[in-house]
Amino acid sequence: MLPFETPTIFEQLPRFIFKMPRVVTEQKSKFEADELFRRLSRETEVRYTGYRDRPLEERQIRFQNGCREGHTEAAFIATGTNLQLVFSPCANGYSEGCDFDKEQGKVHIKSTMIMNGVCVRWRGWLDLERLDGVACLEYDEERGAIEDSILREQMERYNSRMRELEERQRLFKAAQERQAEAEAELRKKHQTELSPERAGSASN
Repeated sequence: MLPFETPTIFEQLPRFIFKMPRVVTEQKSKFEADELFRRLSRETEVRYTGYRDRPLEERQIRFQNGCREGHTEAAFIATGTNLQLVFSPCANGYSEGCDFDKEQGKVHIKSTMIMNGVCVRWRGWLDLERLDGVACLEYDEERGAIEDSILREQMERYNSRMRELEERQRLFKAAQERQAEAEAELRKKHQTELSPERAGSASN
């Protein structure tokens, strides 16, 4: 800022950053109304999509190792929707999100995520040899409630700061108007004081 330059309203206001919300409002309504979610909410064929350029035997090993580490990727065949699945590692064959023991030759997986602004749960199974299976998406009520609460708090903070910004703008504008009025009054007074001197000079 240059010397003697009057600071603007934007320089006087505190800076803040509004983070993009992770979820939309009315998540469940969107899940029930959105065409993609409606299609994926029905059990349909899925397929493991990792390492597609490798031999089948290697892909089978990598798939099982990935599941035990707590991650894999699978696509819904009908829509081509490919998702990265993350869940609890299952070194001993079982975890909350990955179960090799439930059904022989298959692994059952549950993975939560935020997709298109909606909290969902991927639930299904894949065959350990064919690397395909059946799965669907479900609305995650518990995670959705948590994210809704975070969203409301975030929006309230944003609205509060916007109200603060508007109030400071109002005060700044009022101060500017008072300053302009004072300067106008000062110029008027100065001109009035000069008028008799000019009149005297003209008569001489």
